[in-house]
Amino acid sequence: MELGLHGLNARGTIGPEDTANLVRRAEELGYGSWWAGDHVVSPTSDEVEPLIDPLVHLTYVAAVTSRIELGTGVVILPQRNPLVLAKQAASLDVLSGGRLRLGVGAGWQEQEMRAVGVRPSERGARTDEYIDAMRSLWTDEAPSYDGRHVSFTEVDALPKPVDKSGVHLVVGGHSDAAFRRAVTKGHGWYGVGNSPDDLVKHLDGLQRAAAEVSRPDSFGPLQLSFLHLDPQTIDADAAKRYADLGIDRLVLFPLPIDNATDVTAFMQRHADLPR
Repeated sequence: MELGLHGLNARGTIGPEDTANLVRRAEELGYGSWWAGDHVVSPTSDEVEPLIDPLVHLTYVAAVTSRIELGTGVVILPQRNPLVLAKQAASLDVLSGGRLRLGVGAGWQEQEMRAVGVRPSERGARTDEYIDAMRSLWTDEAPSYDGRHVSFTEVDALPKPVDKSGVHLVVGGHSDAAFRRAVTKGHGWYGVGNSPDDLVKHLDGLQRAAAEVSRPDSFGPLQLSFLHLDPQTIDADAAKRYADLGIDRLVLFPLPIDNATDVTAFMQRHADLPR
């Protein structure tokens, strides 16, 4: 089990110097992945906080590191043009030497979706179509797709991702539809919770999905990444239980993230958690 970090494209750690110092220190400490969150806009009724676009953030991170994996946790896919996102993701994958882990999800925030012109009722269908359309651009000799929400033919996009199976795609979410989507369309799954007990419930959902739908052989085993949200409850015992449950990546959320000093201390305290 590898350790990762989430959410450091937000709030007090978003400047260039802090970002570079933090991710380099994470790499030195042996963290295996660095995940950036996504919101294009946020309702003004919420407490709106600074959030660097995840692909822009990860491009900067790629330039100042050499090993750590670069994850989006997760891009709200229905809000993105799939051809533009496919191009951006393939470009970052090439520039980083194949380190991108493109986490995508259907999203949930109605006001955000309506602001970018997406009907919330269409988010699942758009997510499925957009994944298939991007994969065609990444892997097919003559890319094409004909769906309700995206359609193209006689076009191509270069460069292609480093891996022939396309950008390493990670599907986030805890609904039955998300579990089926992860099994059928993703190299991996990205879950969120506060405890190993939460993970157990999600693993049950993934097992049910695997019994209902077929997984393409070319994707290999489904890689499991889990974001533990509560920084106060992650300790050696919890980490060992996560490892025993068989996940590939345990991703930590170093709250508070208002300053780089606190985040650095958090990373150093947790770098030696059982794997």
